[in-house]
Amino acid sequence: MKLSILMPVYNEEERIADALKQALAVDYPCEIELVVVDDGSRDGTGEILGRVDDARLRVITHQRNAGKGAAIKTAVDSAEGEYMVILDADLEYDPQDIPRLLAPVLDGHATVVYGNRTFGSHSAYSFWYVMGNKGVTMAANVLFNSYIGDLETCFKLMPVALYRSLNIRSRGFGMEAEVTGKLLRQRIRPYEVPISYRARGREEGKKITWKDGVEAIWILGRERARRRPTAG
Repeated sequence: MKLSILMPVYNEEERIADALKQALAVDYPCEIELVVVDDGSRDGTGEILGRVDDARLRVITHQRNAGKGAAIKTAVDSAEGEYMVILDADLEYDPQDIPRLLAPVLDGHATVVYGNRTFGSHSAYSFWYVMGNKGVTMAANVLFNSYIGDLETCFKLMPVALYRSLNIRSRGFGMEAEVTGKLLRQRIRPYEVPISYRARGREEGKKITWKDGVEAIWILGRERARRRPTAG
């Protein structure tokens, strides 16, 4: 199996070098590629990416910022692996956890795996951020009669073909809710494994806001109202 690690990047010159180093240093249990989409960065991100020499790395550049969902779509369209996982470049997630997400797939116990963050005082920059995340996750559980622990997690591992079939339209952070809503609507329940997490604050470049939470709930409602796909 080959795993495509998809990394959307926007103005991360202070972290991108470490993010790449950490992702490429992991001892993965399968072949990997790291597909980085520079989503119209206006700082030195592009120059740093151009200096990295590793055969496993491919860099694609958007001339203008289009949003996380759009960057992931570009990465997925060019992915060569059978499976994919999203890894943000902000160092909030530890790529050393990726083999843990792969384990249930390689063992034949799961097809879709989410990394479930356990928020604590050391891993969350804001009470309202945590409550917002829990609120969006609860909305998904109520709407789809499911029980998942962390809808907004970046770590979503699944077959590339499955992600492509979801036809994700959200160009920004709403893609997280759209992916989960479409999976749950198809009665695909993610297998969850605990992961480590260290949130950064606004002063460190945190981009998601309360408006993204409102959009996520709207997207979940939209997906719940859609008719479930039928076979054939």
